[in-house]
Amino acid sequence: MTNSIIKIFNIILFLALVSKGYSQCSLHDIHISQKQTGATIHGKKEWSVTIANWCSCYQSNVMLNCKGFQSVEPIDPQFLKISGNVCLVSNGQPLFRGVTVFNYAWDKPFPFIPISSKITC
Repeated sequence: MTNSIIKIFNIILFLALVSKGYSQCSLHDIHISQKQTGATIHGKKEWSVTIANWCSCYQSNVMLNCKGFQSVEPIDPQFLKISGNVCLVSNGQPLFRGVTVFNYAWDKPFPFIPISSKITC
């Protein structure tokens, strides 16, 4: 009887920890910052974008709202693939606690907003 109770307790504890791991992370853990590089490309300011995952789990297939995004500087699609109003970060590869950086050139910084990701712990 005691053995069964311990097994049930361990199973419940395991499930609680697994579910907590998945609920720890969210799109709020994707942090995007921008700063001017000081360069000018075709009369537009160049901006350096840093995208970081601050969660202990990794997030893949990170999508950003890119509606209205423009750049006179080409962007390597390996870092930011633009498809209509949505942008895919790092070719969909997992963002561990790492960072993705790319540059673009426009008059002012664009407000990149994460809209979806796949979280894996």
